[in-house]
Amino acid sequence: MKAIESVLASLEVRDPILAGNLAMFPLFRPAQAPMDYLLLDEALESDVAHVTEVSQAGSVPELAFENASPQRVLLVDGDELVGARQNRIVNISILIGAGKKLVIPVSCVEQGRWSYRSAKFSAAKRSLFASAKARKMAAVSRSLRDEGDRRSDQGEVWSDIESKISYSRVASQTSAMADVYEAIEPDLAAYEQSIAVAEGQLGAVFASGDRVIGLEFFDSPAAFARCFAKIVRAYAMDAREGTAPVDQAVALADVRRFLAEMTKAATEKYAALGEGEDVRLEGENLAGGALVDGERVVHLAAYRVEVA
Repeated sequence: MKAIESVLASLEVRDPILAGNLAMFPLFRPAQAPMDYLLLDEALESDVAHVTEVSQAGSVPELAFENASPQRVLLVDGDELVGARQNRIVNISILIGAGKKLVIPVSCVEQGRWSYRSAKFSAAKRSLFASAKARKMAAVSRSLRDEGDRRSDQGEVWSDIESKISYSRVASQTSAMADVYEAIEPDLAAYEQSIAVAEGQLGAVFASGDRVIGLEFFDSPAAFARCFAKIVRAYAMDAREGTAPVDQAVALADVRRFLAEMTKAATEKYAALGEGEDVRLEGENLAGGALVDGERVVHLAAYRVEVA
C-alpha cells in the first residue's frame, strides 16, 4: 500500500540505544502529523470515554466502547484494559470518531477470572508483550482473511502468558498478565530508565541478542512519546529472558533489511472498524498491521514471528 511504502521509504534510522540485551533504533522522518486524537488511556482517565462488557453476561472476545468526547480516540493494538469480568487486550488499532459507539475485538489476558470487579474498564499502563503480540497479530490477520473477523487464537494468548508466569515464577490465582508485570516491575523499570525517547521521534525498531524483533511507529511524535514506556516494557518482558549480549550484534544494515522486508510484504486492505483502513502485512516470518487514515499511517507495528 502506497501510504505504508511512503513511510518506510522516508524513515531515518539512527544508531541504537542499548539497555542490557535490548537495543532501540530510533526512527525519524521529515513529515509529521499533529496529534489530533486522544489515546485510550487519556480518554478513560478523563472520563470522556467508557469501556464495558457488551452485556451483563459479557463476551470474552468483544467489549463495548463509547466515545463521549468531541475528539477522536485511538485504541492501540495490544493495550490492556483492566476490570469488569476479566482483563483484556485490544486486538487491533482503532480510531473511533467523536460521539461514536463501537464493539471492539479483544483477547483475554486473565484466564482464571469471570466475575465482576467493576462496571467499567480502566486503562493499564501495559501492553501485550512483544512475542505474544507477534503471534496474536498473525492470528488476527488469518482470522480477517479466512473468517472476516478480527479474533486472536485465544488459547495461544493464554499459553504465552502461562509461559511468562512460569519463567518468572509468579503466583497468579487468575493467570493474569498483570501479575507478571507487577512482579518484575524493578527489572522493567531498569530497561525503561536506560532508554529515552528523543524529540521528534516517531517510532523505533527493537532488537535483542542477535535478531531484530519488531517495529512500532506513530504518525505523531506526541503519540509515540506517550506510548513509549509501555512499548519499551513490552519488549523488555522478552529481552530479560535472553542471555546473548546485544552489543553490536544487530547493525543498522539489519534494521534496514527488516524495513525492506516490510516493504515487500503482502498486504491486505480492509475497512477499519472505526475510521480509516485496516491494513495487514504478511511476509516470511513477519506479521504486521497498520491503521491508515487517508494518507496518514496513524499506527504501524510489525514483528518477526517465530516458527514453531
